[in-house]
Amino acid sequence: MAKHLFISDLHLAPERPDIIQLFIQFMNNQAAQAESLYILGDLVEYWLGDDDQADGLNKAFAAMRQQSERGLKIFLMHGNRDFLMGENLAQRTGCSLIHEPYIATINNTPVLLLHGDILCTDDIRYQELRAMLRNPAWQNDFLSKPLIERKQMALALRQQSKEETQSKASNIMDVNEQAVMQTFIDNNVSLMIHGHTHRPAIHDVNINSKSVKRIVLGDWYSQGSVLEFNDADDFQLNTFN
Repeated sequence: MAKHLFISDLHLAPERPDIIQLFIQFMNNQAAQAESLYILGDLVEYWLGDDDQADGLNKAFAAMRQQSERGLKIFLMHGNRDFLMGENLAQRTGCSLIHEPYIATINNTPVLLLHGDILCTDDIRYQELRAMLRNPAWQNDFLSKPLIERKQMALALRQQSKEETQSKASNIMDVNEQAVMQTFIDNNVSLMIHGHTHRPAIHDVNINSKSVKRIVLGDWYSQGSVLEFNDADDFQLNTFN
């Protein structure tokens, strides 16, 4: 029975070696038995550009490359922390980059894949920042700077984000229901999978008398989280240590 796995929001960083080790175990066990693995953004805590050797992440990247060479299809989507991942990193890890909104056909079912932050339209300040960071002109200017300067800028943005997050109401940082409904309609699908909000759940949604599902993936801050979609067309959203 073919398994298709979905994960997001791992935020891998050298400062969290326990999660790096958990991810390597996941790659060598659950992922090794699957047909495909979709990583829906924020694989790493931040990414400064493909010229960063990111030595502390080498073992995690090697585990991905190893399973890719053994036949696992790995698809990697940008998140709000690692939107500068490029083709060089994709080759280094054995992944194929995909861009949201991405519709994958799994077991003859069209599945809409997103990181999820685009749905959080109530957080106007965040959406303004997202638009700036995803602007090709801004990215080209950022990538032209020395690596050390990029790291300083990234750390400053992270600190700013933390401070703003602490002052925001929880519901503002969640998805906007109207945005969710419109995204279903625009893409003509019955199944959506995303991460970003760190609120794992399987939601049944009714749109124009039609039942659809929105599945939210969990983060990897204190444990692993994976959605398994198999040939029986059932979903299992699991956590593990």
